Amino acid sequence: MNLHIYEEVNAINEALAQYIISVGRQAIVTNGRFNFVLTGGNSPKGVYELLSTKYKQDIDWSKVFFFFGDERTVEPFHKDYNGLMAKETLFDHLKTPADHIFYVNTFLQPQDAAAAYKKSIDKHFEGKEPIFDLILLGMGDDAHTASIFPHTTLTAVTEADVQAVFVEKLNTHRVSFTAPLINMADHVAFLTFGKNKATALYHVLGPQKDYASFPAQLINPVRSPLNWFIDEEAYALCKQNS
Repeated sequence: MNLHIYEEVNAINEALAQYIISVGRQAIVTNGRFNFVLTGGNSPKGVYELLSTKYKQDIDWSKVFFFFGDERTVEPFHKDYNGLMAKETLFDHLKTPADHIFYVNTFLQPQDAAAAYKKSIDKHFEGKEPIFDLILLGMGDDAHTASIFPHTTLTAVTEADVQAVFVEKLNTHRVSFTAPLINMADHVAFLTFGKNKATALYHVLGPQKDYASFPAQLINPVRSPLNWFIDEEAYALCKQNS
């Protein structure tokens, strides 16, 4: 794996935005399009804002297709809907066509929403293996990634799929890519910062494997090294114990 460590968040955002543009340009040269999977939550807002402003002219956005690695089972206009955050920070500014954005339909029941999302992905890839050009991930302070939470059913899934999962500690369902689907991608990158992530990162990067407890350990791409974009605070425990 590749560790990209920066002193503060703005530097991470700049580096990650440049990395995304680089991967995207190459994908467009190679395949004529860039299939880009977004992560949700608050962490990527700064990156999305850079992409839609400073780097707006640096890639042909008309050839970019956007997906979501997971989604919360709230309605699309709810503040916690990952798609809404991406719309406000990215899609609206880029004037992204509706047919280039693959939202999770949370009006459906979770299992149906997952199945419908996988069907839309398969259609986009025309029945071929759904190998995304880049999947961007975050990591929670409990070491979850996408919606693969500790000790949930998704930690044991071996299929490249989109599935619904019940997260007991949140008392809610989520819809998520499985780890095998993520690992098929050409490129995978984590965005992780803040001292509250230090303990989780220490366990995830450590030699002892416990996938049920630290699901981010499940991410091991088969086509290229895994990239971590992290700050000094998140890396502090790793550094102390290296």
